Amino acid sequence: MTETIRTRIEREEGERLSPYAAKSSAARRMREEEECPIRTKFQRDRDRILHSKPFRRLKHKTQVYIAPSGDHYRTRMTHSLEVSQISRTIGRGLSLNEDLIEAISLGHDVGHTPFGHVGEEAIAKLIGRFEHNEQSVRILTVLTGEGRGLNLTQEVLDGVLHHTGKGVPYTLEGQIVKTGDRIAYLCHDYDDALRAELIHQGELPGKVVSTLGDSPSRMITTMVVDMIESSQKQDSIRQSSQVAEAMQEFRVFMFERVYNSVILREERRKGEYVVQALFHYYMKNLQFLPQEYLVWAGGDAVKAVVDYISGLTDNYAIDLFQKFLVPRY
Repeated sequence: MTETIRTRIEREEGERLSPYAAKSSAARRMREEEECPIRTKFQRDRDRILHSKPFRRLKHKTQVYIAPSGDHYRTRMTHSLEVSQISRTIGRGLSLNEDLIEAISLGHDVGHTPFGHVGEEAIAKLIGRFEHNEQSVRILTVLTGEGRGLNLTQEVLDGVLHHTGKGVPYTLEGQIVKTGDRIAYLCHDYDDALRAELIHQGELPGKVVSTLGDSPSRMITTMVVDMIESSQKQDSIRQSSQVAEAMQEFRVFMFERVYNSVILREERRKGEYVVQALFHYYMKNLQFLPQEYLVWAGGDAVKAVVDYISGLTDNYAIDLFQKFLVPRY
């Protein structure tokens, strides 16, 4: 039988990648389908996510709710791209499957609400529980593709689901993204906070500077190299205790000085109010909700409204708020 481009790539994966790497030929989907002659399963998953509407919406979703004017602040889309770059570099150093890493990275945050974690917390207060990683999986398995989802592989979905929280992805590629996500958001949120003058050079804790460095670039390099060196020939992804402790101290600093800062409190309150107001409005006026969401939710009104609102961009959420809840003049 003639070898296709896909089967050649699959064969080369077996020859080139680490014994601990996920192999695309062994990946499984919820629904079996005809194979692509050119792309592996993980490559198709990456492409499906990249070309999807939920991924495109990330360009207008807040990363950190900082609202100064300017084009250089991160969005959920640029965050996802930076997670992909950092994680693929680690994966390449460990001879793991970069295509799987890229697919997980691009899809991990599609379930984020408008206004970042503020919107996530607002919905959780309304319905009792809402986690953006779980919503990402729901978007990728149901809400995209007219209620059929993208039919992604289990390896990608597992990495998306467990990129945050206590769960651990069962592939090393997923484990890389779990830590790569944290490396990315800490370093680029620090960079954006400097640009917004929420914090200033020289304010980082001494242990963070001495261990990781004093610039986003140096910090990323230090943590990436440490993960590669600590995880060589291991069946799990690891960090050295020294770097892990410094990274945790960096994270505490960022939560105290940026994510939970008093300066951003009023903007967070506004974002929370918009999300909650839209929820209450649609629950009382289901006729204005796109009706396919009720179908996809099996008639569950709360789930349908949450599915719709959580998928909104910041701009569109504000537009809907003005359309339905602000008097015309």
